[in-house]
Amino acid sequence: MRLTRQTNYAMRILMYCAANDRGLSRVPEVARAYGLSELFLFKILQPLVANGLVETVRGRNGGVRLARPADQITLFDVVRVTEDSFAMADCFEDDTTNCPLVDDCSLNSALREALDAFFAVLSRHTIADLVESKPQIRGLLGLEAAVAAPPRLG
Repeated sequence: MRLTRQTNYAMRILMYCAANDRGLSRVPEVARAYGLSELFLFKILQPLVANGLVETVRGRNGGVRLARPADQITLFDVVRVTEDSFAMADCFEDDTTNCPLVDDCSLNSALREALDAFFAVLSRHTIADLVESKPQIRGLLGLEAAVAAPPRLG
């Protein structure tokens, strides 16, 4: 299974918002931090806003921010609203398969078990976990001046 580019950047946008203790995150700044076009960023934001993960503030000083605390947004929450399908094989998608095993398939059962395990792991991790585990994230995202490395001796 491979997550879409949209899901990948949706998680990263949420991480940016969580790391930004100034409050609102401006779209041009987020786009610049990740090397994205603002148009693509707006496309990514749509399902996040529609599903209550992000809220927007319009106006000259507007921007985006998390709609709830980062420790209450799991990675599964993000994947659930940004991925179109979790079908791991054709027979997961519809009932029109010609496979004679479709009603009694051990492969199908094993793949469902694997997908359930994937979702369980994503449900245990929050956006806050991702941000808090990397204290340097604010500097890497350009939210503060990166701390200069100490001079090397010798």
